[in-house]
Amino acid sequence: MNSWRMLSDVQQHQLVMHYIDMTKQLEVLQNKIQQVYADPSVIDPDAAARDDLAQQKALQASIVSLTPLVESILQGQVTEILVEEGIAKLGSAVPPLLFHTTPLPKALIASPRDSIQQEVNISLLADLTLEQINQLEGQVEKATGESVLIVDVGGIGIYPTMVMRSSNFLWILDTIAHEWTHNYLTLRPLGLNYDTSPELRTMNETAASIAGNEISKKVFERYYPDFLSLIEEDQRLTSLRWPDATFDFRAEMHSTRVRVDELLAEGKIAEAEQYMEERRIRFVAQGYEIRKLNQAYFAFYGAYAATPGGAAGQDPVGPAVRMLREQCASLADFLRTIGKMNSFDDLQDEIR
Repeated sequence: MNSWRMLSDVQQHQLVMHYIDMTKQLEVLQNKIQQVYADPSVIDPDAAARDDLAQQKALQASIVSLTPLVESILQGQVTEILVEEGIAKLGSAVPPLLFHTTPLPKALIASPRDSIQQEVNISLLADLTLEQINQLEGQVEKATGESVLIVDVGGIGIYPTMVMRSSNFLWILDTIAHEWTHNYLTLRPLGLNYDTSPELRTMNETAASIAGNEISKKVFERYYPDFLSLIEEDQRLTSLRWPDATFDFRAEMHSTRVRVDELLAEGKIAEAEQYMEERRIRFVAQGYEIRKLNQAYFAFYGAYAATPGGAAGQDPVGPAVRMLREQCASLADFLRTIGKMNSFDDLQDEIR
């Protein structure tokens, strides 16, 4: 018998929340240690951070010991929602929902400079330093003449799926469901044709994003309503604290993408790249730490179009996927319908 099934619902809840709290403590501690080693005024960082390093080691050991049990609990909870929603049949998801929390490889994305299109997505080592990343991007750009960006990925839809460790519980559950949806779609035409065209990639990623968002919300409502209410209250207090905050990231990124597409269509590559750098500086000034904003950035992030606006710009694929979801009576119906599709034409025919 799986050990997690021997725990009561209350015990499962407490264990998961304890795990999330320890992960948050570890993230804060690691940031503190990083600051010590980055401070040029600290003569002996090993000595200065000795106590914190010992605490970090103890926390990491506790988290590692709990990880398999927490993974099993979350797998069970998400699967129950999949069954209730009619996505999984006969009491079990197909394929079974399995994931592992692990450091994830980075991805090198390449796009032509005169258009926005992901031509390359290569997995790299997870522990590359920023210096190594900048150097590698420059080398590949010089060798290929393309726009290059190395990005962090939060999950990988191999089987079992890989999910990055994080204290952001909302994000964790969303990613678990998102990556399982890729496994589900891989058994169907849409997933099998993931790399056939940019449109099919966007259809896959947007469908998985919609499913991840809906499923994770239902998991929270069922198993962690107290945590959800805390987040909602924090958001309410934030809006009261900064009532005049008017910078809309998604709207600003959308307008940026639209203008870049216009410039590239006119053959003004240098102007487009200068404009993207100017916009990047503005985003950073507003607290969004975008290291590099280029064609490869939009080629990667533009495929995730479950929410209007953002890096997708005026790409019609995302809105079409969202329209299909609105037409379908349930998430299960939506996934079954889009899963059968082989092209963007199939999607357009379905929503006409």
